[in-house]
Amino acid sequence: MARLRGLGFDERSSAVLADHFLDADARGKRGHGISRLDWLEQLDGLDPSARPQRVAVNEGFERWEAGGALGYLVLDAVVESQLASPPVGARVVVAAAAFPTGVLGHWVRRLAVGGLAAALTATSPRRLAHPEGGPPLAGTNPLAIGVPSSDGRPLVADVSMGRVTYGAVLSGHASAEELVPFGGEHAHKAFALAVGLQAFVDALAGEDGGAVLVVAAPRADPVPALRVLAGGVHLPGDS
Repeated sequence: MARLRGLGFDERSSAVLADHFLDADARGKRGHGISRLDWLEQLDGLDPSARPQRVAVNEGFERWEAGGALGYLVLDAVVESQLASPPVGARVVVAAAAFPTGVLGHWVRRLAVGGLAAALTATSPRRLAHPEGGPPLAGTNPLAIGVPSSDGRPLVADVSMGRVTYGAVLSGHASAEELVPFGGEHAHKAFALAVGLQAFVDALAGEDGGAVLVVAAPRADPVPALRVLAGGVHLPGDS
């Protein structure tokens, strides 16, 4: 908190960032944890006072503009907004120029704990090339899904399309050479999904990328039965 306040973030923003970093470390996402403070302290153009704005809103759609705010703070504002005013059915939320967005599972978990089902994707600078070579065409473009559960243990699936994350490279937990589509000889599948998500977000958010969230009020409670079927097998999002 002291380091974040030293960068100029107010108490609320510092708490949001600290919570995200600590949660990432606790869940083994070390490239998105406290090590990100070093990156923030070296980031050019950081504006701790910037705030995202919701520029379009109706029952089924919202659009947010980052306005120079860090993607973490954009998604925090989006999540708080959805929890405060949940959709009657479903809603698409576009967050333009939101970067970096961190561990997407963190955001859908908050929505799922609040009783909402959510799917969230976000783009990053283009870092993944075709498995056969060529220029980088897509970001690592994670996809996270959160589903609430009546037992209080939501299912949270969060997968990056890269074999490693860029955060792992920044923190020294992986090499730049490992930043390729995951899947080995089947890496074309992750590459295809990364490119598809890149084009999808770019089409909705614009050329600066961002994040797209689909959030909905659930009509069923599938997770407890899935846990029974799993017979104690670790499910995505379990501690």
